[in-house]
Amino acid sequence: MKPSIYENSRDVFLDTVNAKDYIQLERISAIYDSLKDSIEKPLKMVLLYGKPGTGKSMFLSRLYQNLLPLQKVYLYSTPILDESEFFKTLAQDLYGIAYDGELNFTQFIKILENRELQDTAIPLILLDEAQLYSTAMMEKIRLLSDTRKVKFLIALHKTDKEDIIAKEHFQTRIWESIKLENSSNSELKIYIQKKLMKANCIDTASMFTQKSINLIHKLTDGNFRNANKLVYTLFDIYLYYANTNPSKITKGEVSTKYIEMAAIHTGLINA
Repeated sequence: MKPSIYENSRDVFLDTVNAKDYIQLERISAIYDSLKDSIEKPLKMVLLYGKPGTGKSMFLSRLYQNLLPLQKVYLYSTPILDESEFFKTLAQDLYGIAYDGELNFTQFIKILENRELQDTAIPLILLDEAQLYSTAMMEKIRLLSDTRKVKFLIALHKTDKEDIIAKEHFQTRIWESIKLENSSNSELKIYIQKKLMKANCIDTASMFTQKSINLIHKLTDGNFRNANKLVYTLFDIYLYYANTNPSKITKGEVSTKYIEMAAIHTGLINA
């Protein structure tokens, strides 16, 4: 194969969040449909959680793109940790109100009480990386949901911060709690091959046999983020040898040795 095919295949696995790169897996599709159903139900918050690398950010990005033509939806992919900036951003998004000075929670609640939204549908705020918000801020977000004028989908890592979400006063407002898991062997194979085929890298997609997928799954535990890093590095190794010593490349299937080299380079194996 020409070196360019390895370069193109490598770049497919860049660690970026782009809804266009979303890969449809049967289990994930079922979770996605369940989440959309929950969002359509009134007055409740929705919690999406899982370990880092299980695809929460990609999940939210896809959901945002799909809902954007249908309703008022806003994606806060980076947490707004300053309280005043958070409420100023909400005021701008929901009502087009620009504030130059400070805007606290009490002032924002008054805005909600005194203004009506043009649309009948309650606007949806998608909060990614919500584990970074303080306990006090999460409580204010909970209180905002009580106004019935804005609802939240909260995505966070599976950490001790879940204890905050699990408290009784949050549970009464969560319509559904949805957990994302690492992929199975078969799902990881579909994920890797579909990503490559979507980028017209058909030849490299066919290189991944069940044996190589089993090893990648063992090394990454089926974590999408770790798998992306590993396969990115794997194709970087292929690219290096394609440019410097093509005879070292065995065609037909992915080399176990190169997978292990990539795992050492990414820290999945201790050298």
